[in-house]
Amino acid sequence: MPHGAELKIISILADDLAGKFEVSSCVTPGSIESVTPSVPQAHMFEREMAEQYGLNVEGHPWLKPVRFHSPHNATAAKAPSIGVADFYKIEGEQVHEVAVGPVHAGVIEPGHFRFQCHGENVFHLEISLGYQHRGVEKALIGGPDKLSLNRMETAAGDTTIGHATAYCQILESLGEIHISDSVQRVRAVALEIERLANHAGDLGMLAQDVGYLPTSSFCGRLRGDLLNLSQEICGNRLGRGLLIPGGTRFGIDNEMAEGIRRKLLAAMKDLAGACGLLWGKPSVLARFENTGVITKEDCVNLGVVGPAARAAGVGIDVRSDFPFGEYTVTRMKKSLWKTGDVMGRARVRWREIENSVEFIISLLGFGSAVDASAKAPKPRGGMIAVSMVEGWRGEICHTAVTNDDGTFSRYKIVDPSFHNWTALAMSLRGEGISDFPICNKSFNLSYCGFDL
Repeated sequence: MPHGAELKIISILADDLAGKFEVSSCVTPGSIESVTPSVPQAHMFEREMAEQYGLNVEGHPWLKPVRFHSPHNATAAKAPSIGVADFYKIEGEQVHEVAVGPVHAGVIEPGHFRFQCHGENVFHLEISLGYQHRGVEKALIGGPDKLSLNRMETAAGDTTIGHATAYCQILESLGEIHISDSVQRVRAVALEIERLANHAGDLGMLAQDVGYLPTSSFCGRLRGDLLNLSQEICGNRLGRGLLIPGGTRFGIDNEMAEGIRRKLLAAMKDLAGACGLLWGKPSVLARFENTGVITKEDCVNLGVVGPAARAAGVGIDVRSDFPFGEYTVTRMKKSLWKTGDVMGRARVRWREIENSVEFIISLLGFGSAVDASAKAPKPRGGMIAVSMVEGWRGEICHTAVTNDDGTFSRYKIVDPSFHNWTALAMSLRGEGISDFPICNKSFNLSYCGFDL
């Protein structure tokens, strides 16, 4: 930020109990007082503002890099060299550091994990991300254009429907477009299928990480079966090409609905058997229970969202607290657990699978044709719009601010992983380093959704 230039900061706070947003703004000449010491949920947002705009955040405990910006990314005011950071270090006799990544074995995105250990015991885990920062938000400025929706569908590749839904709702709000009930049902079915496929895959990977192959092998196949339901609707297993601002490209007729219902119930029967094996197997219970605990208090303080928060008894879910689309008509049950450990996060996934199947079945009987009258919204100028969606990892929030001509002057994306990576680091404190794989998988966070 140039010396003496003013920066406008817009704050959006969600009141979960009241189901309302509070929006405020201020103009600063380049310096603000940090609220992180009293409101820890703000720590990532303040670090991001300091990094991107050179904002001086006075009193922030640690303004280390959020992302490593590429040289051509002009929004980066203080672009650090990739991989160079003021990493945390613990001194002491026999304390050692284990560094993992950012390049990993197999097909995996880059992330750097630094464990401060005494023997096998982890004192502290520091997670450094941002190695693949793509500048998605910067690329959206001046839109919407032909590429905007494609960028949203790949913001976090396994959350195509979640991010595309949030984006479509932004444009529909800015354009004051009413969406038909038929379209809302298709979107809700697609969003829940995305949730089912990812939760089933995660439960299988958790089983694999503790060497329990029966559940692992079954869930791997069943994840594929559930992804194929998206392909039946739109021709793409990840749901790409299904949603468009103002409507959907494909509907679900009665014949397709019956086929989806039949295949969904068959997959659910096999999934119930495969996952049921987990809950009573002593070798699995010994690894899952009391491992990677995040307390309810820590979840609230860190602003943790999604299944990770609900597993510790934090009853937040956008589908219930800020209902959107079909969720304003057909209410979704909240899936809660209390232990905050790997087992809790696994059990919440299973409860969500059960609730999602029930929800989808209730919608398939209506049939949902494509709305031929749907028109692409034209955003109004000088406006701000906020959209929240409960993706399978948790709360997705998109915010758009428009210029006088209706183009985006700023577009902000907050993927649930932005909130939850710190929780993963906290879950390793006092754990054995060998428990990192199952703790990591119990959150299963997105690198690209964080890096953007």
